[in-house]
Amino acid sequence: MKRLLCSAALLASILTATAGGYLTNSNQSAAFLRNPAQDAAINLNGVYSNPAGLSFLDRGFHLGINWQAVTQTREVNSTFAPFAYGAANNGRDRKYFEGTASAPFLPSIHAAWVKDHWNFHFGFGVVGGGGKAEFAQGMGSFESQVALLGMLGKNQNLGFDKYSVESYMRGKQYYFGFTLGTGYKITDNLSASFGLRGIYATANYYGYLKNIQINSGSNGAMTSAPAYFSGMSQSLLERAGQAEAAAAQYAAKAEQAAAAGLADAAAQARAAAAQYAAGAAQAKAGAQTMGVLGVATQDVLLNTDQNDFGIAPIIGMHYHHDVFDVAVKYEFSTRLEFTNKAANSASADNLAALASYKDGVKTRGDIPAMLTVGGQYRPIQGLRLNLGYHLYFDKDAKSGSDATGWRNELLSGNTQEFLFGAEYDINEKFEISAGAQRTLYPNTDAYMNDLSFTINSTSIGFGVGYRLNDRVKFNVGYFQSFYDDYQKTTDNYNNTANIIIKAQGVDKADALVKSGALRGTDDFTRTNHVLGIGAEFKF
Repeated sequence: MKRLLCSAALLASILTATAGGYLTNSNQSAAFLRNPAQDAAINLNGVYSNPAGLSFLDRGFHLGINWQAVTQTREVNSTFAPFAYGAANNGRDRKYFEGTASAPFLPSIHAAWVKDHWNFHFGFGVVGGGGKAEFAQGMGSFESQVALLGMLGKNQNLGFDKYSVESYMRGKQYYFGFTLGTGYKITDNLSASFGLRGIYATANYYGYLKNIQINSGSNGAMTSAPAYFSGMSQSLLERAGQAEAAAAQYAAKAEQAAAAGLADAAAQARAAAAQYAAGAAQAKAGAQTMGVLGVATQDVLLNTDQNDFGIAPIIGMHYHHDVFDVAVKYEFSTRLEFTNKAANSASADNLAALASYKDGVKTRGDIPAMLTVGGQYRPIQGLRLNLGYHLYFDKDAKSGSDATGWRNELLSGNTQEFLFGAEYDINEKFEISAGAQRTLYPNTDAYMNDLSFTINSTSIGFGVGYRLNDRVKFNVGYFQSFYDDYQKTTDNYNNTANIIIKAQGVDKADALVKSGALRGTDDFTRTNHVLGIGAEFKF
């Protein structure tokens, strides 16, 4: 360990999808917000959700402009016994960490031209990521590394038992999607579509862990931990050198006494030499521990930019009947390989866990392939009932790097979504709609961490459509997700045993893990709110 900040999760914090898979935003219009089951609907949102269905729109040119505002929180209650040694924690071993995320302006544009059997369509939107997530007080994965200082100081009488630290994390990520496609009406009831979506991904990850202090100053005042440990290491090395010199002197005296036939004097000299040699070894071990802690508590600053462009095909089919519609769409996986531009290469060089984020290193962040199936049923005039199913092939979409391992391989399977909704025309001007979406993620304890997580959720959306005339329509929608809770408990919380291994060896670390001293628990949940408005024009 070259730094206490030993979690590569520092660079994985993003504003994750407001609706959809881990890296997929399916909310692309106000029409979706007020009824998320759009997979077989025949409307302009079909540019994203059902391109084959665009062939059944009225002839002419259709244009839709949408704006969405998103707010999220990520909430983690972390329990770890060493937190009690925090100078600002008032003896509590449980801490609440909150990350706030916002995207006040998420635009999207949908356009389609329908002529005879053909449709040609274009779409633009933020199809992944979508904003900035900020952890103003860091996270448990940050502080837990520092919290061990208090435990080590108290248990081994190192002259301190409190710690303090300043930590911060900000992740910003946008995946801009540009779609071009065409559809063809094979018969009066059946159409097919083909398109390409190009994605430009850009991200920045910034964070720090700095000003680590312990109460080793006069009268227990907080003082710089690196300075204290470095000073102690140097002092112990000097003590070890003095002890080694004394051991050598007594060893020489023992040889002289033995040569002179003074057995008792030789024995006493050998005992003294052994005692000084043991003291030298103990001082060296202490210097090693202090030296490791001195380096480990130095400030860490990370600042990494990532950019890439990828492209993937999209194919679809739609069957239209007088009273029902059925549609299917498949989006191929988008390969994204980032070449890091980092101002923190020195830190990355000195920290193995961050090796894949140093300047020039390549990492993957693929958007998974996606299969959608939808149906719409119209039992009476003006009423439309919708069903949908989404399958995101997350297990096959590579994320991470060879240096840290492929994170997608830690998942238990693929993400699934189940959707339903209803829309009703009150009159020629107004329509109302509502819908729900259940999202099930294949999370595992190995995959989950406090900086990059999402959990199963139930989302509801509702809103109103207003048709000004035959050529202009407005949509207003609200969408909110209600997240389940996820609890993760581990005997080696955030791999804190690695610090003990470097400072005191494997045996000591194993003993602490077995004793439960490094056990910790994270309780995860989130909030999510989206408001959107849109206007559709027909020419």
